[in-house]
Amino acid sequence: MERSFEAFDARLDLIPEVPGVYLMKDAEGTVIYVGKAINLPRRLHSYFQPNPQGSAKVLAMISHIEDFSYVVCSNELEALVLENNFIKQYKPRYNILLRDDKEYPYLKLTMNEPYPRLLKSFHVGEDQKEGVRYFGPYLSGDLWRALDAIYRIFPLKRCRRVLPRDIGRERPCLNYHIGKCIGPCLGTVSQEDYRAVCEEIIDFLEGRSDDLSKRFESKMKAAAADLKFEQAARYRDRLEALHKLHERQIIVSPEKNDQADVLGLARNGSEIAVQLLKVREGRLISAAAFFFPDQEEAESEILSAFITQYYGRGHEVPRELILPLMPEDQAPLESFLEKAGGRKSRLHQAQRGHKAQWLKMAARNAHESLQRHTLMGGGNAQIEKALASLGEFLGLAEAPQRIEAYDIANTGESDRAASMVVFEKGKPRRTAYRHFKIKSFEGQNDFASMHEVLSRRLEHLDDQSFAERPDLILLDGGKGQLSAVASLLREKAPDIGLGGMVKDERHRTHALLSEDHRLLVLRHSQQEEAKMSPEERERDLALLRLLTAIQNEAHRFAGQLNKKMAKKRNLRWSLEEIPGVGPRRRALLMKEFKSLKAISEADPEALKAVAGLPVKTAEAVYRHFHPEVGR
Repeated sequence: MERSFEAFDARLDLIPEVPGVYLMKDAEGTVIYVGKAINLPRRLHSYFQPNPQGSAKVLAMISHIEDFSYVVCSNELEALVLENNFIKQYKPRYNILLRDDKEYPYLKLTMNEPYPRLLKSFHVGEDQKEGVRYFGPYLSGDLWRALDAIYRIFPLKRCRRVLPRDIGRERPCLNYHIGKCIGPCLGTVSQEDYRAVCEEIIDFLEGRSDDLSKRFESKMKAAAADLKFEQAARYRDRLEALHKLHERQIIVSPEKNDQADVLGLARNGSEIAVQLLKVREGRLISAAAFFFPDQEEAESEILSAFITQYYGRGHEVPRELILPLMPEDQAPLESFLEKAGGRKSRLHQAQRGHKAQWLKMAARNAHESLQRHTLMGGGNAQIEKALASLGEFLGLAEAPQRIEAYDIANTGESDRAASMVVFEKGKPRRTAYRHFKIKSFEGQNDFASMHEVLSRRLEHLDDQSFAERPDLILLDGGKGQLSAVASLLREKAPDIGLGGMVKDERHRTHALLSEDHRLLVLRHSQQEEAKMSPEERERDLALLRLLTAIQNEAHRFAGQLNKKMAKKRNLRWSLEEIPGVGPRRRALLMKEFKSLKAISEADPEALKAVAGLPVKTAEAVYRHFHPEVGR
C-alpha cells in the first residue's frame, strides 16, 4: 500500500542541514529504527518521498513509520556515538542488534574492589564503569584453559574469604603454602602488592606475555642473587608455565608487536556470522563468533554495526582492526574507536601478506562457525519447537526423533551420487550417514535416482547396519521428487512420514512441502514478517534453521562422494590416455607412487623400476608429464 507523508513535509523543512540522529516510530510510539546522517533533512526526505528506494527491510520499516524525532549533533562522530547509545537503549526492531551469545563466557576481574577477584561472567555488565575489567569472549574450553593458566602462573586468591573483612581470622589455605597464592588473608600483603599481581594478569589476558616473561626472568635472577632460592624457584615455575602456554598458542605473525582484531563474515541466507579473532604479539589468543538474522543488509553495514556495538560495550580496542571490506563511514568509526579505547586505532583492509592470511582464516572460521551454529539448531527449546512444528505440518502422530534426508549430486552423466544424512533429536548423527552410487540406469535423471536410492534403503529398513527406522524422510526437492517416491514409501513403510525441502531462486532453503503438496513457506519478506505474531516468527525461524541445517548437510555429503568419483575418473582418464597404460598398469603405478602428483614428478629410472611396467610404457608415462623431453 502506498504511504503518504505530506504531514511530515513542514517538519522536514524546519530541520537544519547538520549531522544528527533520527528515531523512527510506529503507531504505538515504539522506536523501530535508529539511524545517523551527515545531513538530517536530506536523509529523512529519502524515506518520505512518494516512491522510496531501499532494501526489503528498509521498505518494510518505512511502511510502519507513523512519527519520527531527531537529535542534532556537532559532528559525525557525535552522531555515531549517540546512534549506538540509542540502539542499546531502545533495541529497535529494524536495526542490526548485537546480542550477548550465551555460548561465549567472559573473565571478569573485579578491579573495583580492594582485593580483586577473578570470576566467570556471561555478559559485560554495567559495573565496567566502576573499574571492573572484562576479557573475552572465550569458547568455553578456552576459558577454562585461560583460568588454569592464570592459576598456574599467578599467585591469585581463589578462596571465598571476603577481604579485608576476613584478614587474620583464619590460617592461610594450602594454596599459600605451595606458592599458588600470595596470601592477602595474612594481613602482611598490602593492597598495592596484591593489585600488582592483578595488573600482571591484565597484561597476560591482553596478550602482553613477552613483557611478563622478561619481568619474571628479571625477578627470578634478582631473588637468586639475594639468596632467596625458594622465591626464585617460584618465578622459575611461573616462567616455565608461561613458556609452555606460548608453545600451545598458534603463531600467526612473524611480527611480535602485532596487536589486531580480525573480522570475518559468512552468511547462508538465514543467518549471518561475524567471526572475531584476537591477535596479540603475533599469537592468536582467542576466537568467538556472533550471529544475526540475515535481513539482506550490506556487509559494510553489518561491519559498522558490529564495530560500534561490540567496542562500544567496553571491550579492549586493538591498535588495528583488520576487515574484509572497508565500511563507508571509516573516518568516524576510527574516531569512535579512539574515543572508546583511549588511543588511535585504524581500520585496515589487508590485500597481501600475513594480514591477508588472517582475513582468510577469519572467513574460513566464520563459515565453520555458521555451519556449526546452524547444525546445532540453536538451543534445545528451539529444536524441540522446530521438531514439533515439522511433525504437526506433515501430519505425524508426534514430533519426529529420527530424520533421514536424501539428496542427489550429478557431474554430467558419469558421476552420479546420493547421500543419506541422519538427524536425531534435531542434531546430526554422522556415524549413521550413508553414500549411494546410482547403478540402475544410464544418464542423468534426478527423479529416477531418488527412486533407486529409496528402494535400496527400504529393502534394508530393519537392517541393524542402518541403526533403526526413521520417523520421517525428507527429500531435497519439490513435487517431482516427492511424487517419484511417495507410492513406493506407502507400499513399503506407510508409517514413515515424507516431506520435501524446497529452495528459492537463490538456492536457499525456502519452504517445506508435504506429501499432499501443501507448502509451508518459512522465508518471509519484511512486509510479511510485520504481519506475523512474535510466536509465528519464532516458530518459522526455528523450523527454517533446522531445515537449512538438514538440507545443507545432505547437499554437502552428496557432493563429497561426487567429488571423490570425479577425482577418480580424472585420474583414470589422465593415466589411461597414455599409450600402453590400461586399468592394470594404472593400478601398478598408483600402488607404487600413491598419487598422480607423485607419478608426474617421478624420474625415468623410478618409473622403469616399477615391477610389471614395460620400459617403453615407463618412458611414455615420463614423456606424458614432461612433453618438453620429446621436442
